Amino acid sequence: MQSRVLVPSQSTPVVRAFWALMLGMMLTLAQVMVVQARGAPESFADLAEQISPSVVNITTSTKVAAPTGPRPQVPEGSPFEDFFRDFMERNNRGGEGEGGPRRGQALGSGFVISEDGFIVTNNHVIEGADDIEIEFFSGTRLKAKLVGTDPKTDIAVLKVESDAPLPFVPFGDSDVMRVGDWVVAMGNPLGQGFSVSAGIVSARGRSLSGTYDDYLQTDAAINRGNSGGPLFNLAGEVIGVNTAILSPNGGSIGIGFAMASNVVTKVVAQLRDFGETRRGWLGVRIQDVTPDVAEAMSLPAPKGALVTDVPEGPAKESGMMAGDVIISFDGADVADTRELVRRVGDADVGKAVRVIVLREGKSETLMITLGRRETAEATETPVAESAPTSPVEQSVLGLTIKTLTAEDRDKMALPTGTEGLLITNVDEVSEAFAKGMRAGDILTEAGQQKLATPADLTARIAEAKEAGRKSLLLLMRRGGDPRFVALSIE
Repeated sequence: MQSRVLVPSQSTPVVRAFWALMLGMMLTLAQVMVVQARGAPESFADLAEQISPSVVNITTSTKVAAPTGPRPQVPEGSPFEDFFRDFMERNNRGGEGEGGPRRGQALGSGFVISEDGFIVTNNHVIEGADDIEIEFFSGTRLKAKLVGTDPKTDIAVLKVESDAPLPFVPFGDSDVMRVGDWVVAMGNPLGQGFSVSAGIVSARGRSLSGTYDDYLQTDAAINRGNSGGPLFNLAGEVIGVNTAILSPNGGSIGIGFAMASNVVTKVVAQLRDFGETRRGWLGVRIQDVTPDVAEAMSLPAPKGALVTDVPEGPAKESGMMAGDVIISFDGADVADTRELVRRVGDADVGKAVRVIVLREGKSETLMITLGRRETAEATETPVAESAPTSPVEQSVLGLTIKTLTAEDRDKMALPTGTEGLLITNVDEVSEAFAKGMRAGDILTEAGQQKLATPADLTARIAEAKEAGRKSLLLLMRRGGDPRFVALSIE
């Protein structure tokens, strides 16, 4: 007999509320049961069988110069004489005679991304190698040639020649992966070869040390030798390239990092097409907008990328200025500097993009034709020159400052005509010291206006107080690198 839940059509408000509560509880219970039904897979065996043919072990060989200087000697007749001779012969294997160059080997992992033999791995796996051998799950071994590398994301592309089509794996969308999703890593840990480990996505958007870092953190076991291997979702798609671990002993402690596939795919496409990367370049120096900087600039929220310097390049040609806050790039909002750098890098060289900035409380739209980052990085940009001024000294905001003189510029090896205020001392209990300002730094702007004398700075402080602001935005330079700092003026 089928059971039914009956709700009287004619009832009091109290009764109707009761039945509404009961139905809500039943729906919640049903949802909980559905969630509980989505547990861990009973086995990863089918997935492992599916992906194994496309994962490879990588062995690299590099010629290593022999050590110079006298060789250690063992007294004739010593019981260790035979052992020492065998040891020295093993270490000279592959050399050109005694004491000649030897060959060093390294192990890593990779995966095939096309049936015609393109393979992805880490740059650090094959860096400096003059011989690369690929071992497939079937036992087949093939020599590989290097197609291209990108040290900024630690990605490399290799190519092997095969008479038969090779099994390969597709890339998945790393952006849809959620913390807690199951993932599977496969590779050559500690030289053991074709090992599978499973875990979850522990965190997203991790940054280690690179400009374009976007790592998925996982607790799937990753060890030395796993570098360059794939991190799979349960559909058998590569959503990351295993790159690094965080460990005090060199072994897995459950903190591994895989470069997100949505970064890798763009790099791989360029390496396959050009043998090198071709990233967009805007031509600005930037920093994050912190809450105190936002307050000092009267911004509605601490978002966007604050432009600290505009050297010669696409942005300057289009009218961008230091002090602008980039809030939109190519039709998408900019949350911070990291997001802007990635979007610019992903954009095509030569593309005309619309950039929206906040300037003195108003939005400005600029059309900028992007240059190429790799070309720009090879060119050093000089600091703009301006007229010298006479020295005056004063203490303000915990800083002891004076006008920068020609003698100061010579001592600090600054370009002739560099203008600003030289910080000669910083009170160690001041806010300025806490925010990293030090003697030798140069103040070039306050309130987005240029500084030539200490009197200029005191005038900017007075203006900010009169406008009801709690802090003043300063632009300082250290070794040519600009940075904005907001100091309280209350």
